[in-house]
Amino acid sequence: MGAEGSMRSVAGNGLNSAGRGFAGLALVLLAAACASSPKVPTLPYPGQPNVPPVNYPPANVPPQTGPVPYPGPQPYGQPLTQLPGWEYEDHQGALRAYAEGCGVLRTPYQACQNAKSMMSRYPHPSAETARAFFEQWFVAVEVRNDDGSNGLLTSYFAPEYPARWIPDSEFDMPVLSRPANLASVGDRRAIEAGSAQSQALAWMRAEDLFFLQIQGSGNLTFPDGRRMRAAYAADNGQRFVGIARPMAERGLLPQNGTSGDAIRGWLARNRGPLAREVMQLNPRYIFFTLAPDDGREAVGAANIPLHARRSIAVDPSKWSYGEAVWIEGDGGNLRGARGSYRGLMMALDTGSAIRGQVRADLYMGTGDAAGAEAGTVRHPLRMWRLMPRQ
Repeated sequence: MGAEGSMRSVAGNGLNSAGRGFAGLALVLLAAACASSPKVPTLPYPGQPNVPPVNYPPANVPPQTGPVPYPGPQPYGQPLTQLPGWEYEDHQGALRAYAEGCGVLRTPYQACQNAKSMMSRYPHPSAETARAFFEQWFVAVEVRNDDGSNGLLTSYFAPEYPARWIPDSEFDMPVLSRPANLASVGDRRAIEAGSAQSQALAWMRAEDLFFLQIQGSGNLTFPDGRRMRAAYAADNGQRFVGIARPMAERGLLPQNGTSGDAIRGWLARNRGPLAREVMQLNPRYIFFTLAPDDGREAVGAANIPLHARRSIAVDPSKWSYGEAVWIEGDGGNLRGARGSYRGLMMALDTGSAIRGQVRADLYMGTGDAAGAEAGTVRHPLRMWRLMPRQ
């Protein structure tokens, strides 16, 4: 689902298959538990001041720095009870997300089959049962970047935009289908000049199409009441280039005013040739498919619906789709951060800026509220691979 990355990358500081988006952005997420355990909100959570910090001893295990074969017993790992925040997790929600996402692993293993069977027979397992399942079947291995650098958590969402079936002076940018001559379409400038053998599926405002292509998917609403889902179909193979810095260098935006909002506003005020020229500073181009909106969440690179706040985009050279991952993104004193994010996530998506071992893009959901929160996430990150015991 994440074609380019978080909206911070729009501005040129980096970027997230399918795509990423416009938030209220910065620049372009067997021992049973005791029945008396404290009740806390679902994780990952945006700040819980009454939750005490978790102090746990470092595991005496080597760091995991590469793909791990499945299935098979693992020679090392730490109990899940040592994970930061494990006791505060919504284990029922975690089990539901795991059972729905683990099946895309290339090699199925027993823990996945057991989770699916459990959820089929008991769709609403108790919190104690869900927690005991994970603690019986998994150990955790912390993953670290090969160069020792810090990890990074960003976030993305599925935007909603107005669209038209025929072009007019306001809705003058086409949503193009995957072209028959994909290998030879060239850069954005060439495509907008007509190099792609594509069909115009719909028409959008320049600023909306630009950010839809960064997100890689979204929902389109039409005056006749129809709602369609725009999903990533292909890209032209060009690298993503942030447009904020060159816009500032040209004097189009102030040096200290290159936010996503500022970029969007400029494109909106200059629709037509000027907007096209600036958008062409980014040679990468995303093509789409349209399908009726079924009300479900967006689909990621693993080709299954994403769970809001339970799905992450990862580097597929380091992770496998369908892996369970524990993340800890500490908001700390980050300016603009709404809190911290920790919990069990499923690796179900990827994006062009999601590279490295300890790098994740958290899917926040659909709509403006999700977008506003997604734009505040740029947290230092720790990640643990949840390894099946057998």
